[in-house]
Amino acid sequence: MELKQPTSPDWLPLALSRFDEVLIDHAHCEKKAAANALSLLQSYPEIPGLPAHMARLAREECAHLAKVLQLMNARGLVLGRDGGDPYAQGLLTHVRHGAGPRRLDRLLVAGIIEARSHERLALLAQGLTDPKLKSLYQELALSEDGHQRLFVRLAEQIEDKASVDARLEQLLEAEGALLRTLPLRAAVH
Repeated sequence: MELKQPTSPDWLPLALSRFDEVLIDHAHCEKKAAANALSLLQSYPEIPGLPAHMARLAREECAHLAKVLQLMNARGLVLGRDGGDPYAQGLLTHVRHGAGPRRLDRLLVAGIIEARSHERLALLAQGLTDPKLKSLYQELALSEDGHQRLFVRLAEQIEDKASVDARLEQLLEAEGALLRTLPLRAAVH
């Protein structure tokens, strides 16, 4: 999946200078990704392969959460309450109503969020100087890339490829427009 709007070059210096804030946001993102996988499993168990994929994804996202929490603990950081993610909230406004369209859009929006996470985590991996952090973020970025591909594959099981591609293009355009309107934050999204 190719994002329409790359992350601003100003994001990485901001994220590196306020890395503790990024870590806290990252933990919340991993928590929500695990919860979303379980929500999709609950909502759409009839999609072939989805239950097993979402169970594995939830487990993997929880493992990522545990790694980020371990980093936070070593730095003396506390998770605290989630203040919300204007990026994800903005994307979710594009999810259509009606069972079929909603099901497709939820899968594609999840894939887009994973694609943006992949981009941002890869940027962090490039910018971090600590070898252990760099390695961890390279690993996490690679994982997010696999997740985005999984969501598109699942979408292609419920709709023909042309319909999936057309809707994905619309949602990617909306995501790019959203990104241009949001202020830069020391956050994954």
